Amino acid sequence: MPKPDRKYKAVAYIIISAFCFAVMNLFVRMSGDLPAYEKSFFRNFVAVFFALGVLIKKKQRFTWGKGCFKLLLLRAGIGTVGIICNFYALGHIPLSDASILNKMSPFFVIIFSLIIIKERLTFVQGAVVFTAFIGSLFVIKPSFQSIDVFPSAIALFGGMCAGFAYTMVRMLGQRGVQGSVTVLFFSGFSCLSMVPFMLADFRPMEWQQLLMLLGAGLAAAGGQFSITAAYTYAPAREISVYDYSQIIFATLLGFIFLGEMPDIYSFIGYIIICSMAVLMFFYNKRRDARLSQNNKTE
Repeated sequence: MPKPDRKYKAVAYIIISAFCFAVMNLFVRMSGDLPAYEKSFFRNFVAVFFALGVLIKKKQRFTWGKGCFKLLLLRAGIGTVGIICNFYALGHIPLSDASILNKMSPFFVIIFSLIIIKERLTFVQGAVVFTAFIGSLFVIKPSFQSIDVFPSAIALFGGMCAGFAYTMVRMLGQRGVQGSVTVLFFSGFSCLSMVPFMLADFRPMEWQQLLMLLGAGLAAAGGQFSITAAYTYAPAREISVYDYSQIIFATLLGFIFLGEMPDIYSFIGYIIICSMAVLMFFYNKRRDARLSQNNKTE
């Protein structure tokens, strides 16, 4: 268990990260009616230079072990699809709705870890995942009369893609691939994969829109580095729940800058999903402590 001061630093960093990602989503939303692939390109364009700077500063080589290239491609490809889905949703549904549906990714990580890595899924974890999905339905509000169903479903699919991508990141970490290498590969892949779409149908933008997208890139980089710092001070199982503070920030930013106010069904969905995240947090913490105690007694 980390020392109290390190734990406080980790919590502070992960809350800063949540705020940065909420600001990123706000900037993307305020960039206006631009194709999702243009938004994705400029968001990752900034991240490329940040990741490259980290590699140079730490004097690391852009290399990976045998059998990792396929995992890097899967992480980059599916992760790019997830970003495009998130950016598309941000242009069609409230900021807080898009954020909470994207935050379904940790629950999808559990599902994909079960399928791909063959990690055991307990009854409680399965029940939490199912209940969180029910919560997402309150946000999506599936109805043939609702015009927000499709973009909401796209946002949820983006969260699923992010969950798959994070599973690949976990596998890469288990194989010793440096985080900065994974980030640079992902950012570079995302930028290059968007170029053909931009050449085929480039939408000219005003300088204000470009400024917003560059701001989104800077906020994303700040969020990435903050969350990386957080996990160097404390393990994910002890601080990950604080990442859901992004929903609070997204709701406040959406209300202040966009005049958005989620309806009662969305708030019910937020409460269900965040409650499941808290439950999962305490369940994993208690389970890890019990396993650790059992190992000491053997």
